[in-house]
Amino acid sequence: MGAIAVERPLTEKSTGLRQRRVVGSVVLLAILLGVAVVSLAVGARALSPAEVWHGLAAPPDPDRHLTEIRLIVRTVRVPRTVLAVVAGVALGVAGALIQGYTRNPIADTGLLGVNSGASFAVVTVIAVFGFADPLGYVWFAFLGAALAGVVVFGLASIGRGAGNPLTLALAGQGVAVFLAAMTTAVALSDRASLHALRLWNAGSVAGVGFAVIGPVAAFIAVGLVLALTTLPALNLLNLGEDVARGLGVNLALSRTVGIVAVTLLAGAATAACGPIAFLGLMVAHVARYLTGPDYRWLVPYAGLLGAIVLLVCDIAGRLLVRPGELDAGVVVALLGAPFFAVLVWRGKFKNA
Repeated sequence: MGAIAVERPLTEKSTGLRQRRVVGSVVLLAILLGVAVVSLAVGARALSPAEVWHGLAAPPDPDRHLTEIRLIVRTVRVPRTVLAVVAGVALGVAGALIQGYTRNPIADTGLLGVNSGASFAVVTVIAVFGFADPLGYVWFAFLGAALAGVVVFGLASIGRGAGNPLTLALAGQGVAVFLAAMTTAVALSDRASLHALRLWNAGSVAGVGFAVIGPVAAFIAVGLVLALTTLPALNLLNLGEDVARGLGVNLALSRTVGIVAVTLLAGAATAACGPIAFLGLMVAHVARYLTGPDYRWLVPYAGLLGAIVLLVCDIAGRLLVRPGELDAGVVVALLGAPFFAVLVWRGKFKNA
């Protein structure tokens, strides 16, 4: 009787937690949909819901006013909103994964050097080939981000500290600092590269069409599939390497798949938008607060929160300095820097 009495409350508690997680995910999806609708309506020219609907669904109209609305909605705001959602999901999931695999609560996707690798690739191809269109250099940015991730993971996999999260962090910081120095050297030697880097480094979801978004989204989809396959092993890994190994987890394979997923997600998002700092860091902590440590729920929550936060920051950037705009990456940094400071302060306070 005693065992049954104990088992029943535990089962009820687990069921209640699962129901709250499901309800929470539905609420986040509804919020994301609402924010996306606002994103279509807000800008230098505000649109009413009827005008947004016309721009999305109505056939061509001889009325010049309505034609302009269709152009604004379909060619400017829809791609911008879609890219913010896709990149936000990618960066949110990547942030949660990198914190899980490094077991470092203040880890960000920049830890793998993907941001620095993409920046170096952008300034190099602009200086060498003279590319001015994002469609021309976005693939080089993705290649640079991916190569940086491979180099960091390779360095962290050799030597006495192979596979250690601290080794991965140190390798990432070393590669990032080296690439940042090389990026500065190239940019200062070429005016076009410096100008492009200044614009690209701000991190923006504006001005990118579906010709870029479509292929980038394909890489992100592959990264998401890989990420989802690693979540059960990631849960076990966070119980300790010995426990995970004893339960049959192939640590090397799990880490390799996880780092490849992070590189695809962060690399593709960074290539399309430029480096957006702190987003993955912030949403991973909020997701952990909402769901607990179970990565099967934490990672999807982080993806939804990433999309919501990036969209909200992009909308805020359009409203704060009207008729001008602040890039979404700038607004995210304005939120993320204090968030990071609070995390560090809370860590020191707990250790005191």
